[in-house]
Amino acid sequence: MGANIVRQPIIGPDGEAYAYELLYEDRGVTLYNQQDTQAANMIEDFLLEMDNVRLLNNKKAFITFTPNLLEKDIPKMFNPEHLVIQIEDTILVHPVAQKLIEEHKKSGYEIAIKGFEFSSRYFAILDIVDIIKINMSKPNPSLNSILDIARSFGKRVIGYGINSKEIYDTAKSYGIEYLQGTHVAESMYSPVAQVEHLQSNFFQLIIAITKDEPDLDEIATIISRDVTLTFSLLKLVNSAYFALRNPARSVKQALVVLGVGQLKQWVYLLSFKNSDGKIPTELIKTSFLRGQFCQELAPYIPDLPISKSEAYLMGMFSTLGLLMGVKLEDALEPLPITDDIKDGLLKGEGICGTLFQLVLKYDNADWKGMTPLASELGIEENIVSQKYLESAEYVNQVWNDLMSPYSAESTKK
Repeated sequence: MGANIVRQPIIGPDGEAYAYELLYEDRGVTLYNQQDTQAANMIEDFLLEMDNVRLLNNKKAFITFTPNLLEKDIPKMFNPEHLVIQIEDTILVHPVAQKLIEEHKKSGYEIAIKGFEFSSRYFAILDIVDIIKINMSKPNPSLNSILDIARSFGKRVIGYGINSKEIYDTAKSYGIEYLQGTHVAESMYSPVAQVEHLQSNFFQLIIAITKDEPDLDEIATIISRDVTLTFSLLKLVNSAYFALRNPARSVKQALVVLGVGQLKQWVYLLSFKNSDGKIPTELIKTSFLRGQFCQELAPYIPDLPISKSEAYLMGMFSTLGLLMGVKLEDALEPLPITDDIKDGLLKGEGICGTLFQLVLKYDNADWKGMTPLASELGIEENIVSQKYLESAEYVNQVWNDLMSPYSAESTKK
């Protein structure tokens, strides 16, 4: 019994998350009407264990509803500001579907059709639909016509199933601005051309701050060797966000104020900030989430050859190649990390490789691929889903804390 739930970002034209779709699998469903049961259980789990602030960081949730769930007014469990009612294209053949959708539209909910096709049956409902979602993972000879219809009716278009660079390039060539899929966060970000922190000093700092028992003196020494890191740290800690009565005048004082826990995320975030101030939000969040997820699962794995802190590094460094604009192998080569981590990331070998693949499979909602990996590692699936939710909540909290100093500084200007 139990359930898996994962969020998949829908990226807007600014490269930031516009909303998240909640993807779900109920492992205990055996009833005939599985679709209704899965959707109902997902909503129940979501309301009981999480909320849109903790899991979705105040972004809207796209949740697919069946006709029966619409008829029972299940969407009204959510504030209209937090929910997009998503319906499969097959719902339109249901005899009372349009009436149900109209009622929820009048209540203030946005409506999205998933799997929109070029068919006359859609025209009667277009007036009450806000968003059209097009499956980009399969060829669609009517794509131009669908886009013409959407634009003429003033509808927002989301391309989903964007799981490769080729599909991403196709979607962009058609002018589709809202994108969803496993390849989106990677494609929306152009690597930093030149970043002063991407030197051995930076990586030594990452290693030092992720130890099980970090040494503040060692960390202060490493930071003090880099004038840009020292400047940025002191500027951060002395910002309006911390509102210190007496300013921190040394690296050691700044570290005490900031705390090692927040420092490790801040350093990684700062290091990939573009020269124009742009931060690759979703890709950095992916780094943090993978790191935290690996770290949380580590204690449940017998004979794991790396520590919890090293598991964190493995997950966090998995996006390093994308962030640096080089092959992951080249990004990892100079780092003082174990061969177990490198082989796990680059070859998928060993227990570390299995752990990392499990994290990837879960994050991509590949439930079938995730199940045998969890079994191989000896982790119960309910533990995996629980740790994912806890990790997502933690990352959102960290992100909000990290971004607050920037917001405070912007307000002062």
